[in-house]
Amino acid sequence: MVLCAGTHAAQVNLSSAEALEIGKRVWRNECAGTVAGLTSWNAGENFASLGIGHFIWYPQGIRGPFEESFPAFISFAEARNAYVPDVVRKNRSTGCPWPSRTEFTSAAQKAEMKQLRRFLADTIALQADFLVQRLQQSLPKMLAAAPTGDRANIQRQFDRVAGTPHGCYALVDYVNFKGEGVLETERYHGRGWGLLQVLVGMSGTTGGSSATREYAEWARKVLSERVKNSPAERGESRWLAGWLSRVNSYIEA
Repeated sequence: MVLCAGTHAAQVNLSSAEALEIGKRVWRNECAGTVAGLTSWNAGENFASLGIGHFIWYPQGIRGPFEESFPAFISFAEARNAYVPDVVRKNRSTGCPWPSRTEFTSAAQKAEMKQLRRFLADTIALQADFLVQRLQQSLPKMLAAAPTGDRANIQRQFDRVAGTPHGCYALVDYVNFKGEGVLETERYHGRGWGLLQVLVGMSGTTGGSSATREYAEWARKVLSERVKNSPAERGESRWLAGWLSRVNSYIEA
């Protein structure tokens, strides 16, 4: 069993089946729930996006502003005695063995890429548990990074959303999708776009659908601001419609 809740509030219990269902929804959001989509490298990016959560894996010698998450998943998988293929095990300390998008896509049907894809397809449930664990670890990070005066509201808003039927999915998906919002590297013009920024903007007190509606509203605001502040060469406006559609899935029916 895994848990989804704040550190100072009643915890919301998730069964392994519920965690898996959240993971499958994230997988559909990231790559339409396809096995082929488990190994991706988006145009304009300098990293591979792997697994149901499109976990970032930078090539050797390359770093960017976004948090690398694939090595953390590998450590999580190994701690649970999962089989890790040679292509990952041999390169985990150096980085993604394909140094560019061109080489990555050219290797789509090569043995090592098939090995990687099979590993990712075989560990869907484990990846779902990893996503939930990441959310659990995010709240202490956000509280530590926030000004003292904002912390009670961040805790309150986290718990408001977590207490709704779709809340754990909404929190897990966004923190996987756009991060916690605590890294100084994940800023455009000093403005972040993670879960922290969404929760800081919220001010409501009631639960249920009003909580998820406000959460989705602030997610849309934060993402729109990100695109407005983004470097022109990244062309992020092409992604905004999809991002906004995604956060609309957080609203309670």
